[in-house]
Parts: sequence; C-alpha cells; structure tokens
Amino acid sequence: MLKVDLHCHSNVSDGVLAPAAVAAYARKGGVDVWALTDHDEVGGIKAARTAANELGMRFVAGVEISVTWASETVHIVGLRIDEDNRALIDGLAATRNGREARAREISAQLEQAGIPGAYEGALNYVGNPDLMSRTHFARYLVEIGVCGSTSEVFRRYLTEGKPGYVPHRWASLEDAVGWIRGAGGIPVIAHPGRYKFSETAQGALFDAFRQLGGNAIEVVTGSHTPDQYATYAELARRYGFLASRGTDFHAPGEARVEFAELPPLPAGLTPVWHDWF
Repeated sequence: MLKVDLHCHSNVSDGVLAPAAVAAYARKGGVDVWALTDHDEVGGIKAARTAANELGMRFVAGVEISVTWASETVHIVGLRIDEDNRALIDGLAATRNGREARAREISAQLEQAGIPGAYEGALNYVGNPDLMSRTHFARYLVEIGVCGSTSEVFRRYLTEGKPGYVPHRWASLEDAVGWIRGAGGIPVIAHPGRYKFSETAQGALFDAFRQLGGNAIEVVTGSHTPDQYATYAELARRYGFLASRGTDFHAPGEARVEFAELPPLPAGLTPVWHDWF
C-alpha cells in the first residue's frame, strides 16, 4: 500500500524546513507519494519536485489557499495544480496582500499585552516575508518563554478573543475553487474538523463547495483527532466526497502526528488519488 501525504508546508510559507529538506524528511518517514501545499504560495514547488524525484517519491504539486467563508477562515488545498497558471499565481498574490499590515497589528496587540518586539522576533522565523503568519509569532513566543509550546500559544494568544488576534479577509470560496480548477487541480477542504462551525453551517459549507465543483475533503490529517477520522470518513461517504490524507507538517516535532505515524484512510472510502497512477 502506498503511503500518501498530501498536506505539507515548507519555509516558503510557514514551515521551518526548505522544500528539499521537507522532501527528505517525508521520505525518511516512509512517504511514497508527497505533495507540497504551502499557504497561498507555489514558489517552492519546483525545488520540491526535483528533490522528490531524486528521492524516488512521486510528487504532487499543491497549494493551500486561505478563504473567508461565513466570517471564518477556511483552508482549501489544491492538488495536481499547474503552478505556472497565471490566474492562480495572480489570485494567490492578491490573497497574500495585506499580510504585513496584519502582522504589524498582531505585534502591536502583543506589545499592549506586555510582549514587545514580537514583529522583529517573528521575522526571524520567516522564510518568505510575504507570508508572515500567526505561526511565526507563536514560535517566537515559545522561544522567549512566554509559552511552552505553539499549541499553548494558540490557547492563550492569537485566536479570537485573545491578545494578538487580527482577522484578515482572504479569498472567497468561489475564487479559491475556481483558481484550483482553472489550474487543472483538485480542490480539497483541508482539516474540516478544525473549523468552529455548527453542524448546519458545516453542511452549508460542504454543499457550497460541492456546487462550485469541489469533491474531496481531508479525513486523516495531523489536525484531526483519531475520533475525527471516523467522523469525517462518515461525512465523506454521506456527501460522496473523495478522501484525502496528510500530516499538515510544518516542522519536526511540532505536529501532532509525524509522517511515519499517520494512519491509513478508514475502509470504504475512495482516495482522492484513486485514479492517479
């Protein structure tokens, strides 16, 4: 059975390792089919593809697009995209616009909470200045001892109602799905268990996604608990979605599940990669 990982980040967005180093880490973890899906950016794909080929892994070009839907941030992964598609490139550039201003406002709020210099500190963790994110701030807060882990940071800071939370208006669901499909790709709702939607709102998201041409969700992902694997397997069956799988890797030791530990998809699902090879 192929070990497939279709959700991964490098330092081109908010990961720690360069694309080639992520490829090597994935291969060490036994991955056979690997996608790089950086946030709102495709600049690491060519290096990732070269490294994967050299390591004997099948490579899938991907991206993870930030979307605002029902006043919440939702992530849509695009798989098997053409990273040179002009509409996709332009759309991602528009989505990235405004991240620096948001980062400076995050820093200002943290300073008011007694944590000065957060912008400069977070910048030390940034591989791509256009993609400064909350994760970079979280790593800095761990570095200076404010919190013991990035998960603790997100319990105390940077989330709604906590110091350092600054919402941002991302792409629309229609735009994100359209850019992915226009680039020949497959849209996938990333880690649906992470969103704070009611059952009704989640159903509305799935319906809207399907009407726009989306037909896959992540079922097994490092962002889900084991209980959620079964929950989203059942929802994939109910809605007729293809099922995807990926660690949502950002850095060694930072994820809930490492490459070698991620379980296979539950039985009775059609993998999103079922007809790729």
